[in-house]
Amino acid sequence: MSIISMAELPILQFEDKIVETVDKNPVVVVIGETGSGKSTQLSQILHRRGYTKSGCIAVTQPRRVAAVTVSRRVSEELNVPLGDEVGYAIRFEDRTSEKTIIKYLTDGVLLRESLSNPELSQYSVIILDEAHERSLNTDVLLGLMKRLIKLRASNLKVLITSATLDGEKVSRFFSDCPILNVPGKLFPVEIHHSSEKPKSYIDACLNKALDIHTQEPEGDVLIFMTGQDDIEKLVSRLEERIQRLEEGSCMDAVIYPLHGSLPPELQIRVFSPPPPNCRRFIISTNIAETSLTVDGVVYVIDPGFVKQRQYNPSTGMYSLDVVQISKVQANQRAGRAGRTRPGKCYRLYSSVAYKDDLLDATIPEIQRSSLAGSILYLKSLDLSDINILKFDFLDPPSFEALEDALKQLYLIDAIDDEGSITSLGRTMAELPLEPSLSRTLLEANECGCLSQALTVAAMLSAETTLLISQSKSADRKRKHTPSNLPDGSGLGDHIQFLQIFELWHETDYNTGWCKENNLQVRGMKFVKDVRKQLCQIIQKIAKGPMDVKTSKRRREDQDYRSLRKALCSGYGNQLAERMLRHNGYKTLGFKSQLVQVHPSSVLRTDEEGMFPNYVIYHELIATTRPYMRNVCAVEMPWVRPVFAKLQNLNVSKLSGGANQSHEEEVQPENADVQKDDGGGNAAPAQPAEDRDSKILAARERYLARRGQANK
Repeated sequence: MSIISMAELPILQFEDKIVETVDKNPVVVVIGETGSGKSTQLSQILHRRGYTKSGCIAVTQPRRVAAVTVSRRVSEELNVPLGDEVGYAIRFEDRTSEKTIIKYLTDGVLLRESLSNPELSQYSVIILDEAHERSLNTDVLLGLMKRLIKLRASNLKVLITSATLDGEKVSRFFSDCPILNVPGKLFPVEIHHSSEKPKSYIDACLNKALDIHTQEPEGDVLIFMTGQDDIEKLVSRLEERIQRLEEGSCMDAVIYPLHGSLPPELQIRVFSPPPPNCRRFIISTNIAETSLTVDGVVYVIDPGFVKQRQYNPSTGMYSLDVVQISKVQANQRAGRAGRTRPGKCYRLYSSVAYKDDLLDATIPEIQRSSLAGSILYLKSLDLSDINILKFDFLDPPSFEALEDALKQLYLIDAIDDEGSITSLGRTMAELPLEPSLSRTLLEANECGCLSQALTVAAMLSAETTLLISQSKSADRKRKHTPSNLPDGSGLGDHIQFLQIFELWHETDYNTGWCKENNLQVRGMKFVKDVRKQLCQIIQKIAKGPMDVKTSKRRREDQDYRSLRKALCSGYGNQLAERMLRHNGYKTLGFKSQLVQVHPSSVLRTDEEGMFPNYVIYHELIATTRPYMRNVCAVEMPWVRPVFAKLQNLNVSKLSGGANQSHEEEVQPENADVQKDDGGGNAAPAQPAEDRDSKILAARERYLARRGQANK
């Protein structure tokens, strides 16, 4: 997004060449450098040239913020109301109409649309924008576009656009399709490297920002931070320091945070010019690298880090790690300083570190994410020739990640033991939720607790931590929630979420109640909206009458039993068992790692300090140590079906490759086929799931005997 006048955008000089190439080819790669105007102008160019006469133009974005802000900009340029000829669709929000001919949407929304219309016949052009970010959904879309273009070669155009994408690689993927390079409008940028690595990149950014403000000529400053917490810290400290500067010693300043959790009205502030004689400081996540362009930036401060969510399929554990950026990201950040005039980029790392330590490009998300949702989507397409383990990805994920996803889906009944999608799985794929929550809702409908499960699913879909105290470092190690909030009846965090929402419902959704109880008002409103939309979606796709009304809060523990049973069905691959030793904070998961229940959990221990025998968890995270987050107690009878399913897993069948040799499929990538028996002899490895389920079964027998002895 940009406020530069349309006439100055370089891409408009290439309009005839772009249209000529698109006319002649089903797929075109467009490498548009920073400031070229590709995100806002490509759709308008093709609209002017008649491509909207036969269908809508879809432009995907990997980020919701970009989909909203770019669509708003295009609607302004075309002088039409947002939501009419130009609109956007993101998860849980759709601002389009029957008039819409240019539609900006997240890549995940386009994937979901293809479930009901596999050929995406409503679109004449599909533009995959910002493909260099290599989001998980964009990579899946690249594989699907390759198939779709063969089915609709005569009436579909696909454009893959990026600022830094490896165009040759994508061109080869699409049978050597043409590549168009559109230069950007960039001025020279001076790069200044630090001589040494700072002890604190927040302190270093603060000091550099103050140096610029007091010593450099006018021009806005863009500072990259790793996440919302760091942004808030730096905003607070920078405001305090600037207020302490001597009046008249330098120009005025305004400070704007920019991250995905901000409401739209606060995000768009950064696109308005500052008051006269005033410098803007924009403190942003990596969303400002390429997805959004903020004009007026002359100075960039780059600490060299980004926060990445990583998934380890061997442990089933997520970690949110601060890692070094890639060279591509570093160059993108520097380019932000040269949009309107010559600029400067201050890198808080050395030139040697840039050369030797930074990866050339960012690792694609598909190689560091759980793939369960994507695999469920591919299974739901009913394409008989797809073997999930050999699906045509631009950069294939690891065999281990694919295997992990297939196991997850099998254990929650989304696919059967032959790898075919079940009727449950087909319905799950239509819900805009991760598979575990989709499965929970369907089971809850059978158990008569759909209303409660919808509330829990909505609460778990909140974009930020709802309890304000959890986001403050001083309170992170709290053992319990504030006393004026419910405690989940000791059964766990999912029950507490339900109780909190039902209490809020009883106040007629009074925002004052949220503030009194230290809850984020915007987050709770988001939950309310999500719940309403989930109700509408599930009523469309499920059969029979549905009870989705928010209920009065429940006071008896037994009232939550059905909900916990439904949760157990949804979290079949996310079960853990208490160990046999007296250490209440340690549990044993199916993958044999020891993890602790997060200190913020309201799950109650017994008089001996022991947790329940079996729990389910929403996610495993690795911070200072491995933790289970959002934990709930479940009962052994609900767990037995999962144990039974673990006995006969055949990943080759689950993948859709039932006709192929399992050894042929697995041997090259799975080095752990045989293990040493301790005497130098190789012995067949016993599947971890078999070992764990036998241990758990033995433990059940032990507990039963102990129970009889105590009678």
